[in-house]
Amino acid sequence: MTNLDNLCIMTGNANPDLAKKIASHIGVPLCDAYVGHFNNGETQVMISESIRGKDIFIIQPTSQPVNDNLMELLIMTDACKRASAHSITAVVPYYAYARQDRKTRGREPISAKLVANLMETAGVSRVVTVDLHAGQIQGFFDIPVDHLGAAPVLASYLKERNLENVVVVSPDLGGVTRTRNLADRLHAPIAIIEKRRPEPGVAEVMNLIGDVEGKTAILIDDIVDTAGSLCEGAKALERLGAKEVYAACSHAILTDPAIERINASALKQLIVTDTVPLGDKKSDKIVVLTLADAIGDVLVSIQEHRSVSHLFR
Repeated sequence: MTNLDNLCIMTGNANPDLAKKIASHIGVPLCDAYVGHFNNGETQVMISESIRGKDIFIIQPTSQPVNDNLMELLIMTDACKRASAHSITAVVPYYAYARQDRKTRGREPISAKLVANLMETAGVSRVVTVDLHAGQIQGFFDIPVDHLGAAPVLASYLKERNLENVVVVSPDLGGVTRTRNLADRLHAPIAIIEKRRPEPGVAEVMNLIGDVEGKTAILIDDIVDTAGSLCEGAKALERLGAKEVYAACSHAILTDPAIERINASALKQLIVTDTVPLGDKKSDKIVVLTLADAIGDVLVSIQEHRSVSHLFR
């Protein structure tokens, strides 16, 4: 029996399409498991095949509905542990509560740490995730964490468009490392928007560090939620002389009124990945790239005890 014969992919209800694509890329069937709800709303998990001694990979981003999807992940993990699985890897392309990674005022929780504790207590032995909002969340775990980036897939798409005179723009001071990563892949300079947040969900552009005049600006961020910051940033870049404005984001949460804002914005295109399913959140400006092949290659490398870092260089 090869290592891949022992690999078993399971999915909850968060993003079954991504799980199917990953399984297809690897060349293994999805594990026969039912994840649903009892009449009283409690999560029900039934695994219909033996997984004794198997290496389980649970594909389950913790996107909306966040708490339902998180509980599915935890209960699926518990079911696998009690069914004598050899190892349980939580593949969480989008990690919920990541923006609650520290206390910014008194009497606040650090929810990202609590989620890490819950996963470990449930029995997760490894985590695979994509573009954490704060990289230090890896340190909240006492188990291995493979922190992958969407930049190679985003850069590949942008290169195919043959954009001219590109500048990659960080929407805030905290996103400079992410911006530099994409800029290096595109051999482009960077610029930084300086902004302040007078209240949660509201951003005001204060200044621009760098030059965008006459250039194709690419805004890069990890999460697009209400799209307020992104659309305000695009408007500011256009006002400062950018020829065109694109945006690239790993996780498309897109809570209302995001689609309305994107459609009315200066953005020529918003490029996202399929870490989170869009559902009925559609726009002609949105392009979705799949990470299924990239994640699948990482899972195979993990299963065969090979390095994964080369896959994201």
